[in-house]
Amino acid sequence: MTAGDPGAFVALLSTPLIAAPMAGGVTTVDLALATTRGQAFSFLAGGYKTPEAMAAEIAAFRRTTPAPFGVNLLLPSPALVPAADLDKYRRLIQPEADRLGVTLGTTARTDDWYAEKLEVLLADPVPAVSFTFGLPSPEVVTALHKAGTVVIGTVTNPAEAVEAYETDIDVLCVQSAAAGGHRATFGNYPGSTLAMPDLLRAVGDVAGVPMIAAGGIASSEHIARALHAGAVAVQVGTAFLAAAESGAPAAHKAALAASQARTAVTRAFSGRPARGLMNRFMKAYEAAAPAAYPHVHDMTVPIRRAGAAAGDSSVMALWAGTGHQQARTDSAEQIADDLLRRL
Repeated sequence: MTAGDPGAFVALLSTPLIAAPMAGGVTTVDLALATTRGQAFSFLAGGYKTPEAMAAEIAAFRRTTPAPFGVNLLLPSPALVPAADLDKYRRLIQPEADRLGVTLGTTARTDDWYAEKLEVLLADPVPAVSFTFGLPSPEVVTALHKAGTVVIGTVTNPAEAVEAYETDIDVLCVQSAAAGGHRATFGNYPGSTLAMPDLLRAVGDVAGVPMIAAGGIASSEHIARALHAGAVAVQVGTAFLAAAESGAPAAHKAALAASQARTAVTRAFSGRPARGLMNRFMKAYEAAAPAAYPHVHDMTVPIRRAGAAAGDSSVMALWAGTGHQQARTDSAEQIADDLLRRL
């Protein structure tokens, strides 16, 4: 099978389990290798890193295993953001930076090296590339197909699914509102609130390509329900967040197990809706955060890093899905094996 054939991605899978790409340092090469050993199809996260760093991770993965894998890219966001809104938010959160002894960040570029990363992936193709925050152009899809790469679009509602289908996307990653981290909406809005089975059925009615279920899937029972609702595979992220090979800070891993913790969607850390564990920063600044990504993301990075270094989870972006209490500290290989063995 070749890219452009709806069955091409299914042919890459040895099991219906996919390890999600978690940007920001969480998905390490070691994590991707461990989930691969656990028979998952693993993704590397291309977001928030330079093209050189992405290429180095691809090379490191390939040096260790011949197993197929994927890379996720973030689509560029519009750069037109009212400066007054950013200045107001900067002044509001400045005391947090002062307390931690850091300087608030600035946005050097808004495209996350998107074009340069595509050049890397076209020059040295990988089996699959997924896209978040929108869709690649038809020209990019065609180029990736010619390179032998399966193209996956992440969608959150039927309207986005139709757009992806019309762009000749091979596979849809259908993300529900229960997902941890950023909502994959094409614009700066929360997305559908349909539960996963209903969302899969709604998307399946309008787009005739294989679907991957993503969001709130942290147990074998969740996987079985998603497959029964029409998915060919499930993408799991939060269940691997606390794994030994995860790059999540220790304070983030510890917070996942807190019995009283609950999640909410916020713009406070990045300027774009994202689900994480409720903490002081989220509560204090959610209402004031402008819809400005990656500007707010870049602004708050020094605060979040300083919080992680100090073990202060009150100012960290504790991204997590609704199934966060089932995250475990075992090896990611063992977690993947257990999810599949109990199906």
